Amino acid sequence: MSLYEQFAQRVRENLPVALASVIDGPHIGSLLLVTPEGAQGGTLGNAELDRVVARDTQGELEAGRTSVRHYGPQGQTTPEDLHNTPTVRVFIDTFSPPPMMVIFGAVDFTAALARVAKVLGYHVVVCDAREVFATRRRFPMADEVLVTWPTPLFTERGARLTQRDAVCILTHDPKFDVPAVIGALATNVGYIGVMGSRKTHAKRVERLIEAGVTAEQMQRLMSPIGLDIGARTPEETAISICGEIIARRTGRGAPSLRDGDGPIHK
Repeated sequence: MSLYEQFAQRVRENLPVALASVIDGPHIGSLLLVTPEGAQGGTLGNAELDRVVARDTQGELEAGRTSVRHYGPQGQTTPEDLHNTPTVRVFIDTFSPPPMMVIFGAVDFTAALARVAKVLGYHVVVCDAREVFATRRRFPMADEVLVTWPTPLFTERGARLTQRDAVCILTHDPKFDVPAVIGALATNVGYIGVMGSRKTHAKRVERLIEAGVTAEQMQRLMSPIGLDIGARTPEETAISICGEIIARRTGRGAPSLRDGDGPIHK
């Protein structure tokens, strides 16, 4: 199977993949297929160039960007390394599936959050162990509605979650939210938000510590979930959650409820 065919097959399967090709310089037209795990086939004509381009391509794939980069024939990347050296221009064509938002808990807030997340381009997965609540009829806006516990879901998909993805835990049931938090912490997901009052979260922290979660891991949790914008309705809360996800991704210092004190609702 050619590199183009491998690229097309991963796109059809909705799996992240990139194809780096030399568009100017030595070995023009040569190709390198790259996935999040690294180079999977092909060569740009030099082993060190392959290594550097594969590394940079993984970064572009993570960010969901397509770009053109410049190198020396042996992978040089800095201006002093390129002095009087012919430049290799590499076109990095990436395919990244939509970011995923996994929402645990088939509750009233879930439908509102799923609607806002879809507007932002997320692939939305609603998960709840209660078959009577986790139905397509209640959540027609979601891409998937799964009747399952958190652990099987993370076993199946946890390795595919990246910094672009989000896990939102909207339940208040310790049997569900504790394994959901533990499962999310075991992944590389970029955002973990957990709903509940400060009192509820304090009790949850006690259970998580008993389960072996460290203080460092706890810093990844955004709880109470969302920005401190005075949200009350499910729709307003959904906007505050998505706003927090955006602020965390872009590094902006928007006020999160987690970092404040006092009651959430005044």
